[in-house]
Amino acid sequence: MQFGIHNPSWLFGSDPAGIFEAVKTKAQWAEDHGFTWFSVMDHLIQIANVGAPDEPFMEGWTVLSALAAVTRHIRLATLVSSVGYRNPAHLAKIAAGVDLISHGRLTFGIGAGWFETEYRQYGWEFPPRPALRIRQMEEAVRLVLAMWTEKRTTFHGKYFHTEDAILEPKPVQRPHPPVMIAGGGEQLTLRAVARLADACNVGGSPDAIRHKFEVLRRHCEAEQRNYAAIERTNIISFLLARDAASLAAKRRRLAVPEQYYGFAGTVSEVTDLIGRYQDAGVQLLISSAYKNDLETHELLASDVMPLFA
Repeated sequence: MQFGIHNPSWLFGSDPAGIFEAVKTKAQWAEDHGFTWFSVMDHLIQIANVGAPDEPFMEGWTVLSALAAVTRHIRLATLVSSVGYRNPAHLAKIAAGVDLISHGRLTFGIGAGWFETEYRQYGWEFPPRPALRIRQMEEAVRLVLAMWTEKRTTFHGKYFHTEDAILEPKPVQRPHPPVMIAGGGEQLTLRAVARLADACNVGGSPDAIRHKFEVLRRHCEAEQRNYAAIERTNIISFLLARDAASLAAKRRRLAVPEQYYGFAGTVSEVTDLIGRYQDAGVQLLISSAYKNDLETHELLASDVMPLFA
């Protein structure tokens, strides 16, 4: 199993001017300690289960391009970009630039979008039916792939259009950067993964994820796609401590709510949980740390990850 770090919050201190230096240090530390992935959220405001909506928040693709220039080998991604936030032809151009700057380390993460508050604040149309947003996402991926691989792209879809569009230079990776589609919708999203994606990202318990992967396998069979060719990833938030007493003290210090949406546990408990994710079929486990708790990822790197090497 491989391990990655997801950065869901930019708050590392009280000074917003230091945001990028902090996330740069975190990404460089991650690639020096065995993590193979570093991702950021593609939002314009913070989401409710992570922090306050008005906390300082940087735009994901801007940060990704900067990280591409100051890291060496870790894979970079947004987890994930909402289809509604950018014209997909323009997004293909942005992503190609990040792949070029990083010398071929981009994973293109995309999803159907869900954060209606953000759509409203920034003046984007929010299609109320999830099925419509998923169909838009699937069409957007087809357009992005065309832009990356065709000399000029004319695309007349139901939602998106280009006319003899030029994208140069192309991405470094051939035939194109891997596409990750996030979400666990069993009828449409996982079908889109089977049709178009190189990786999926699904959340939930080990048992829930095992079930989602079986659904994905059935979609792959229907689409005549090799299930084994799709990288299977999971994202989870951790609060990790060496023992029960340390964990209780940390929960008090960080004011962790009783209904914490991630998993708070000791090294042995987290090791057991990750083993269950591995048994369920997860190949890349992407972790975030509650309130950017440094010790959580330090313990993950020193005490947990070597057990899964």
